[in-house]
Formats: sequence, structure tokens, C-alpha cells
Amino acid sequence: MGKRKDRRKGSKKRVIRKMSPERKKEIIEQCNTPRFRDLNPYEIVALLLNEGSYLASVRTFYRVLKEQDMLHHRSNLRVASRHAKPPERAATASDQVYTWDITYMARTVKGLFFYAYVISDIFDKSIVGWAVHEEESGRYSSDLFERTLKGRKVKLKALHADNGGPMKGITLMALLRELKVDVSHSRPRTSNDNPFIESLFKTMKYRANYPGRFEDLNEARLWMAAFVHWYNTEHLHSSIGYVTPEQMRSGQAEAIFEQRNRTMRDAQAKHPERWGSR
Repeated sequence: MGKRKDRRKGSKKRVIRKMSPERKKEIIEQCNTPRFRDLNPYEIVALLLNEGSYLASVRTFYRVLKEQDMLHHRSNLRVASRHAKPPERAATASDQVYTWDITYMARTVKGLFFYAYVISDIFDKSIVGWAVHEEESGRYSSDLFERTLKGRKVKLKALHADNGGPMKGITLMALLRELKVDVSHSRPRTSNDNPFIESLFKTMKYRANYPGRFEDLNEARLWMAAFVHWYNTEHLHSSIGYVTPEQMRSGQAEAIFEQRNRTMRDAQAKHPERWGSR
């Protein structure tokens, strides 16, 4: 008579897909390297797949980190109010729909600010235009769009903006009408109407090297220039599959996604027991 499986409640069971302590240790060590310690599991797994390495799924990374009390989350978001939304904008390629806004950059003198004007492409998430000034002004807004649209010869279809004065300046609106751009604005005090740019500003101000306060205009502009370069060329953006905006805009993303899928298929072929049917 063959050996029978112990089916009693609480009995020790062998789980084929159970991760070994050695693999868990490897995940923890990778997450704590200088290269990965400031990234989330989605970004870590994406970068490892780019290099042909697969340790575990994103969900497993989160589970292992949680077991070691190395996973922390905080959120200050408020519940959105129920109001009619402005027209939803959709893009199928770069330079079709832009969104823009202005954000504060605090100065060392309490109560004084510099103002960052930022334009973003909603398709590839790249920052296509920016400026930093000492005040909010419709003139600065118009100058920025003059450089961004006419300078780069962009035939923009639609633009979404906040509801402030610089977004509705006469000179800016005349320029956009001249270029036949369909313009929409957020409702007052409703930041969720412009989520792409708000998310960008959060990324900007949660950067580890964000100084918080700036001594002068030149310092603010230099920091902003470095941030825009990092954001466009190094930042792995979650909403475009953890590739950089530049990779998405240039068309490199497709090859990167194929490399990741190939790595996943190879890992599945090597350890099929880790991919159960669910």
C-alpha cells in the first residue's frame, strides 16, 4: 500500500510554487542595493527584465518586502467631489493632446515663491515645455506656448489646463485660437480634472533631491532643468509600462516590452511549476 497524503487540518503541506528562503534573501538584497533602494517593485522588476533577469513577480516582491516590514505607504489624497467633468481627452500618438499648469516653488523668504510653468504630452508623458518665473502672468504663458508650439512646429489638437488667470489670458487664448487648438479647463478647486499634470508635480516635489526652498531664480531654473532631463530620460513612468517618456516618444518602448515578455517566457519555460493556472 502506497504512502497516503496527510489531509488533516494543520498538517504540513508541500507547496510546489513556494519560494525558497534563498530566493527571498536575493530579493531583499536586490531591493536594498543603492541602485534599487529608492524604486518600487514595479520599477525594479521592469529594470531586471530589461537585463534578462527574472527573480519573481511584482506581487511577490511586495509580499516579501511586507514580511520584512520594508513596505510603507502613505496618502494625503482627499475624496473627489461629485461634479460634471470637463471633456475627456485621448491621444493615440505624441503631440496630439497637451496638458499644462503652474506650480509653486518656495523661496527661502517665507511667503514668497517662484512659479514653474510646465507643459506635458498626455500620450508619452514627456515634458515638452517649461519655464520658471517670479510671478504668474498670462504674458509668460503665451511666450511659453509660442516657443513650444510654433518653435517645434507642433500641430496640436487639444489642450487641457487649470482654471487660473494665466491659463485664460487674452494673448494665450488668441494664440491657441490661431493654431486651432481645442481648449478645455478644469473646474474650480478640482485638481482631479487635470490628473496628469498634478501627478507630474507630485513626482517633482517628492524627489529626494528637491530642496524645498530656493535662494534665487537661477537656482530654481537650474534645478528645474535637471529635473526635466531626469524625468524625460530616466524616470520609469508607471502609466506607460515603466519605460521613460523619451523611450515612449521615440518608439523604443515596443522593443523593451518585447524583451521583457521574452524574459518572462524563458523564465516560465525554465520553471513552469511557478506559473499555476488560476
